[in-house]
Amino acid sequence: MSKFSKERLMQVLLAPVMSEKSVSVAESGNQFVLRVARDATKSEIKAAVELLFDVNVEKVQALNVKGKRKRFGQRLGKQANWKKAYVRLKEGQDINFGEGA
Repeated sequence: MSKFSKERLMQVLLAPVMSEKSVSVAESGNQFVLRVARDATKSEIKAAVELLFDVNVEKVQALNVKGKRKRFGQRLGKQANWKKAYVRLKEGQDINFGEGA
């Protein structure tokens, strides 16, 4: 059993990141890009993916993304910082985000 609580692991993964880069990485390298909690560690991300999707994770790379500065009319604003993770699955594993409901 994992050293993390199930409640914590259910809060670690927030959403898949769907962009041109994430789709090309998924097709070429058996990797998936996920938006994760800002305080999540690599080992928590690995345990959460393995618990939720029932796959074997080979490697996790996590990085902080700085929020962009935006204009809202005459006012300047800033989007929130966030964290994303590149999750590499072992050979033969796959995650299908389209299934469910």
